[in-house]
Amino acid sequence: MGPAEQRDGFDQISALVERAETIAICAHTSPDGDAIGSGLALAELIERAWPGRRVTNLLADTEVVPRTYRFLPGADRFVRPADYEGAPDLFFCVDLSQPSRLNEARAVLERAGAAAVIDHHPSSEPFWDAGVVRTDAAAAGVIVAEYALHVLGELTPTMAQNLLCALVTDTGRFQYQNANGEAFQVASALVDAGASPAEVALNVYQSDRLAYLHLAATVMGRITTFEHGKIAYSYATAADLAASGVPVAECDGLIDLVRCVEGSEVALFLKEVPGGQVRGNLRAKTDRDISVIAREMGGGGHAAAAGFTYEGDIDQALSVVLPKLRALYAPGEKDAR
Repeated sequence: MGPAEQRDGFDQISALVERAETIAICAHTSPDGDAIGSGLALAELIERAWPGRRVTNLLADTEVVPRTYRFLPGADRFVRPADYEGAPDLFFCVDLSQPSRLNEARAVLERAGAAAVIDHHPSSEPFWDAGVVRTDAAAAGVIVAEYALHVLGELTPTMAQNLLCALVTDTGRFQYQNANGEAFQVASALVDAGASPAEVALNVYQSDRLAYLHLAATVMGRITTFEHGKIAYSYATAADLAASGVPVAECDGLIDLVRCVEGSEVALFLKEVPGGQVRGNLRAKTDRDISVIAREMGGGGHAAAAGFTYEGDIDQALSVVLPKLRALYAPGEKDAR
């Protein structure tokens, strides 16, 4: 999608907002920094540009906003889908373009009069009335920032803070493969608008609870490698989470511990969640596309960062996903660059 096409998409989204009185904004289940920050910034943008609109930030399910992101301006405005009654005139999907990832909030989407999407994940068959989906954007927050500049011509300090958190977390502090020139240009604009990189770093990366650090030590102690060190894997059981007191929503950073193994090219982290399910996180450090495996497991994501949910226990999940990862290194497969 080129600049002109993106501007057209923004104008089509704005036309939907113009006609709406009630708007619900929702990201994917198990929201991360991009999901939370982008949704909050978009809500503020709409309320400033279109006064009188009733905007609600929805969670996708009954989970709470992760503790890591509660410092963000407006984080207390999120509502669970069970507490949202009625049918919004417009349902805004942010940081997702797969309706299944809305979980319990999908019922609200199905009641809505229209749908809009801002996302940077590979999309399914379009279900929206207007949207901008750009897989080359480092984060949904990049697109929201550009939409704000398109509509308002400026960014408020609170919008900038939310969007900087979105960008920093989805690029892994600008260490992942998606940290392109646009990401740095937008980051500069956000800091100029009043965002504080130090505050994001303090709250997201320098305020781990002792219980989390103990859980992290357990996860690190279990790291195992396969395929001559090219695949690194670890896990956390429901018993681990219960013993540590760390909720599932605060476990996103554990995959990065596995990703750090020297010589590894693919990282896998599994954690047991309520309901007899296992959530899997996949990361690639080369150009191998692990999103294909995530989709085969019923999930999705980016080429270098993806995830899935599996019905069963950790041993069962590993027995299914590990052969798929090993197949990446079968004779005839493309060598990592």
